[in-house]
Amino acid sequence: MTPAGRPAEPLSLSEVEALAREAHAAQQDKAGRPYAEHLQAVAEGVRRLGGDDEQIAAAWLHDSVEDDALSERWLTDAPLTPRTKDIVFALTKRTGEPPETYAERILATPGARLVKEADLAHNADPARLAVLDATTRARLTAKYATMRALLGLR
Repeated sequence: MTPAGRPAEPLSLSEVEALAREAHAAQQDKAGRPYAEHLQAVAEGVRRLGGDDEQIAAAWLHDSVEDDALSERWLTDAPLTPRTKDIVFALTKRTGEPPETYAERILATPGARLVKEADLAHNADPARLAVLDATTRARLTAKYATMRALLGLR
């Protein structure tokens, strides 16, 4: 809220990007690359798939709570649109949650499926998987295929 009691303007996409890059600055992906490269690829994928600014913002933040880069409290209070927050919360996996429950939440949240589609596309990129050991590559390939099927993605 602003001092006048009005809700704060939502962060711009460039502000969301900068925030996400800073929050994940110390993290690397499974291949040892800076984690922000994954976030950027997902955001670009959402844009290519026709996503709107709220979905692109969610793409930048989609792993922030799950990876403890930002807290649930921060996300709840953040100057973001309710839809962006809903998408990020929908994409945040819960410990011990079955994939079916996770997929149902994504499908029930407007805009979340497209962000997850872009996330899965980047995660399953053969060039990205190729640098992983065979066991990890096989495990992740099966995991991503299962989630794509649960979400009704080709």
